[in-house]
Amino acid sequence: MLIKLKNLGPLKQAEFELGDMTIICGPNNTGKTYATYALFGFLSFWKEAFSINIPKQSVQKLMSDGSTKLDLNDYINDAETILHKGCEEYTKQLPRVFASSEKHFTDASFLIDVSKNDIQPKPSFELTMGTAKTKLITILKQPQDTNVHISLLVEKDERKVPDALIIKVIGDAIKEILFGHLFPNAFIASAERTGAAIFRKELNFARNRLLEQMGSLEKELNPFELLSKVYSDYALPVRANVDFTRQLESAAKKESFIAKERSQLLGDFSDIIGGEYTVTRSDELYFIPRVNKRLKLTMEESSSAVRSLLDVGFYLRHVAQPNDLFVIDEPELNLHPENQRRIARLFARLINVGIKIFMTTHSDYIIKELNTLIMLNHDKAHLKRIMEDQGYSPEEMLPSNKVKVYIAEEALVKLDGAKRMSRCPTLTPADIDPELGIEARSFDKTIEDMNRIQEEIIWGGE
Repeated sequence: MLIKLKNLGPLKQAEFELGDMTIICGPNNTGKTYATYALFGFLSFWKEAFSINIPKQSVQKLMSDGSTKLDLNDYINDAETILHKGCEEYTKQLPRVFASSEKHFTDASFLIDVSKNDIQPKPSFELTMGTAKTKLITILKQPQDTNVHISLLVEKDERKVPDALIIKVIGDAIKEILFGHLFPNAFIASAERTGAAIFRKELNFARNRLLEQMGSLEKELNPFELLSKVYSDYALPVRANVDFTRQLESAAKKESFIAKERSQLLGDFSDIIGGEYTVTRSDELYFIPRVNKRLKLTMEESSSAVRSLLDVGFYLRHVAQPNDLFVIDEPELNLHPENQRRIARLFARLINVGIKIFMTTHSDYIIKELNTLIMLNHDKAHLKRIMEDQGYSPEEMLPSNKVKVYIAEEALVKLDGAKRMSRCPTLTPADIDPELGIEARSFDKTIEDMNRIQEEIIWGGE
């Protein structure tokens, strides 16, 4: 699956593939955040952006006979067209995703290219929908069966459900069967997450005040439209962070598969922040440091590292599910180099338990630590000795073929319709060698320049 971007912020034309770990490096203002936000927006909107055609005769048969079936092969053959139409609809949503003027996205394009080999329908699928008291519809796909079977679970004289609702339910099911493995559930920790942690109470207060004011509005005004306009001032990932941070008490009632099956990962995360988060029944958020478990610190009293990793901690303990895509902008925010190394090792372990990672970073420490995990991932005696001496575990080893790295930079690109190559901002794939790791020239040049200058300072007088 190839994601293609055009005229999106600084990115004139770029493309990238998702790996188990996908990393975008590069200088400031080169398009890293644009690529990240566009991807997250697509994964957030894909169910509503894609339009699946359900034949009218199938809907009529369902309403009259109570059951019908659809051949998945018809949709598989049309998958490329379905995706392209969905991407066209999503591109129209980019101003909403970035909370920016439509004029900035006039020529923008977000496109996903897939081959037939990419379309691998789920072997089985079952969905039952209805109200708390009455089951309405069931959709079923059995292994080895290319048909999707749809049945209404109410008597004929009670089938007063609008056709539009039936079409949407069936269409969403078809999309999940065909594309669910390509488009995972996404969770994002944006670069603005620290501010959301600090002002969590204020965000709740502001929202409550707004709701109070909406109650006194004239009937002609739509309060939900007003609320939407207030939140539309912020890019979608920022809104997602704010909403998640405001609802930590609700999130804390759930338990992720990591908490159930991989609790050691939570211990590793606690080592990084030096304690644990807790939310009281009255929705008070505290950090409890390991050095003094009787001490409860508010976010204002806690370190910047504790605040910047708040979303990450709650996601790991309460939200994470297998096959998720965890998106994080600059994981190194406010972290000491040693903890940057630890977060890289934690991410490698997450990949190995089934969570995909997408990140942007300016951290040479994170890249070098990932390189270490790639370079150690070989069956050689001296590497096993180094692993043992340095405290690395097999669960942290990182196969090079699971990692994709892109450098946001100016490079020669053949623009669509052009005869010659042009130099413009794009995403350039970085070489990844199983023996040597990632070629992160984005950092290497800066480090080499600094080393050269210091050598001249030390030895230049001789």
